[in-house]
Amino acid sequence: DVQLVESGGGSVQAGGSLRLSCAASKYIYFRYCMGWFRQSPGKERERVAHINNGDGSVYYADSVEGRFTISQDGAKNTLYLQMNSLKPEDTGTYYCAAGRLTWNGRCPNNFGYWGQGTQVTVS
Repeated sequence: DVQLVESGGGSVQAGGSLRLSCAASKYIYFRYCMGWFRQSPGKERERVAHINNGDGSVYYADSVEGRFTISQDGAKNTLYLQMNSLKPEDTGTYYCAAGRLTWNGRCPNNFGYWGQGTQVTVS
């Protein structure tokens, strides 16, 4: 089984930056899609960004495009989310997730492994 552990959340003023990290218990990046999701009060869980490790493509939600950057360090089994120009609407619990690529190499709709979440509060 795979464990994912997020860190790096906290409270920051609008316009500030945070970097989230997600440590995986073992190397799982090959054939997996690695992503960041967030859950805000009263809202549905939103996919913020993902990396398709099959073709290297990256996805960002429109709401974070140009402000957030997803990256990973395979040697450290760690996924990152650099968040700049933070806004109050970015507030929420951020989750790291891993999902096996589909038969045609796409990121799945449902991810099989999840971290416990880390809180981000922007005021």
